[in-house]
Order: sequence, then structure tokens, then C-alpha cells
Amino acid sequence: MAGFGHGTRRYPRSRGRTWSRTGPDRATLGIIGAICAIAGFFTLGIILGPVAMACGWLSMGRTWSTARPLPALIALVLGTIDTLLAILWLAGTTTPGQGFL
Repeated sequence: MAGFGHGTRRYPRSRGRTWSRTGPDRATLGIIGAICAIAGFFTLGIILGPVAMACGWLSMGRTWSTARPLPALIALVLGTIDTLLAILWLAGTTTPGQGFL
């Protein structure tokens, strides 16, 4: 039957060879990243900040050229701020003297 227009290479990107759809989609990653970024301001900023940045970056599709969804951009920006504040706080506690407070 393969010779009568029903070739085996008709769909080169068959269902078994495409990207797995079992993981979280981009909108979910953006929302998770935004929640992690906001929670990072209150607790564990050194951990939740980079998690928020990673979720935001993956939610944007790892590129700046396309239209960016708002939760992904919020997650990336707030995660960056959160990480920088956590690093400054850690640097302030390790120096002798008063630190930043």
C-alpha cells in the first residue's frame, strides 16, 4: 500500500518524535515563576529568586524576540531583583561591622 500515495514518510514529524506534552505549559511556568518571585521577597530569596528567573525565562520560550507574556516578564524581573537583594543581604552579613542596616 505504500506505493499508492500512502507513503511511510508522509508525516516526517510524527506524533512519537515531537516534543513531549506532559510537562507544564508556558503560562503555568510564568505563573509559578511570578509566585516564587513574590514569595522570595519574604523568605528564601536566594533560592526562590533563581527559580523564578528560570521559570520566567522558560516561560518566555528562552528568547527576547517574541511577544512576552506578562507573568513571565514579572517572574524574570522580580526574580532578578530578589536574587540581587539576597546576594547584597548575604554580603552585608559577612562583612565585619554593621552591614547594610
